[in-house]
Amino acid sequence: MVRRPVAWIVAVVLFAEALGVAALNWFLGVVVDRQDMSLAGLDPDVMSVSSKAGGVVFGLYFVLCGLVALLVALRDRAPAGFGRVLLISAAVVHGLLGAFTWGLVGWTAFLFMVVVLGLIVLLLMTYDGRAEPADAVPAGGKGDGGSPVSPPPAPTAP
Repeated sequence: MVRRPVAWIVAVVLFAEALGVAALNWFLGVVVDRQDMSLAGLDPDVMSVSSKAGGVVFGLYFVLCGLVALLVALRDRAPAGFGRVLLISAAVVHGLLGAFTWGLVGWTAFLFMVVVLGLIVLLLMTYDGRAEPADAVPAGGKGDGGSPVSPPPAPTAP
């Protein structure tokens, strides 16, 4: 099966990406602080602190998404509820980042973002069509007492 290895790969990639994003934003904050740069009259200290804070917040977001993928890999079950929403939002973020990196960074960064987007979508899609358990009672089959399962009563008109 391809589900569990994809979930493991997504978890590892998201953890590495969280570390990379946090480190890059922290580095940019240090550069702004040491160069005493300003952009349109903004305070350099505010720019430095907000770059560092943004890196930490974005890194924690990717760590949380990686934890959801790790739980999917460990449990071999589809993500549900908030975890599914997190993975869908991570896919959207990678799509948007891929669009921006094409023009700003280059095609290699775009390729990385598209690969991660594809892995997240593959993780979400492979768990969608899970088959019923073997011990499930088929519709119209025999129940526990040996008698056929009757359909629910038809609704009556008022």
